Amino acid sequence: MTPRTLRTEICRDEERFGGLAAEWTALYGRCSSATPFQSHSWLHSWWLSYGRPGALRVVLVRREGGELVAAAPLMRAGGPLPVLTQLGGTITDFTDVLLDDGCPEAAPALARALARAAGGAVVDLREVRPGAATERVLAHWRGPRRRLPDSLCLELPAVPMEGLLERIPSGKAQRVRAKLRKLDALGIDSHVVTGEEVPAALDRLLKLHQLQWQGRGVTAEHTSSRFAQHLTRAVRPMVERGDAMVTEFRLAGDVVAADLTLMSPRLAGGYLYGADPALRARKVDVATMLLRHGAREAGTGGRATLSMLRGTEAYKQHWRPEAVRNQRVMLAGRRTAPLLWLRAGAADGRRWAARQARERAWVGRALARLPGRTPNGGG
Repeated sequence: MTPRTLRTEICRDEERFGGLAAEWTALYGRCSSATPFQSHSWLHSWWLSYGRPGALRVVLVRREGGELVAAAPLMRAGGPLPVLTQLGGTITDFTDVLLDDGCPEAAPALARALARAAGGAVVDLREVRPGAATERVLAHWRGPRRRLPDSLCLELPAVPMEGLLERIPSGKAQRVRAKLRKLDALGIDSHVVTGEEVPAALDRLLKLHQLQWQGRGVTAEHTSSRFAQHLTRAVRPMVERGDAMVTEFRLAGDVVAADLTLMSPRLAGGYLYGADPALRARKVDVATMLLRHGAREAGTGGRATLSMLRGTEAYKQHWRPEAVRNQRVMLAGRRTAPLLWLRAGAADGRRWAARQARERAWVGRALARLPGRTPNGGG
């Protein structure tokens, strides 16, 4: 196949983007590196909740017969500089393009299409996972580019719970087994919800999520109506296709915890959960309960990875996960190289400032623990 047998277009219309569902889903199934965050259900629903009128720029590559072989879900970002960025925003853990694995010409064709679509703008893609299809496009990019480190994700092998227990010291493993026996003795059972049950289950999950974080700084966006609407729209079709799983945990018939896990052929990732604070009073280890269930489900279907997604919280570290760094990929044409260096320099500066703030906070905590220091740091 020659490049001339492929044609490119840009979708700027919200309704037309919605109408791409069937062929987008077919392409998603032919892109082995895709995660559920690249599904049409997730991206289109996100756009309906968070998109800005006139900003949509979805780049499409088709065969002459019309079959979709590549797609880049982008939008014009706000701000003083011309930038194309990914759909999905900050609530999306992995960003990527879609490429048909059976069409090697798709990657160079999408690279050329992105260059034309960008014009005088910088293409700025956050949270690109190692091995993403974006890396194939990057190999064919002719202009300036930058890669910057982005969020850190923690990953475990998709093996049953006994396999995960082998990763930790024997004493700690014994304590975890005791926690699991306590869960079983309490009689907490799990129920994987069906598609029609998703809206009510998500409503309960979000209420439990707010309840568990009450007074402890819940993520503000998780309490917003647009986030709830996005999840309700996106997750039901994802559950029906096997791209997501919603599980409720019940005690004496009452839902005391709920979990949303996103699933692809290669990985499963725990996205959001909520738990009744009453479980803490019973000394229930909710994280262990969720991990056992997630490990059991993630290992089905040949998945290799159980991802804890972004963040390095202490409870994740107990399991000795592998740290995997997402990348931020910036692309530009030769004429717009100064804009790329300006944006990349600003990103480097923000990372440096954040690192300095963390180090100063660590030094302050260390000094406060020294003998003879008062709580306000005085001698």
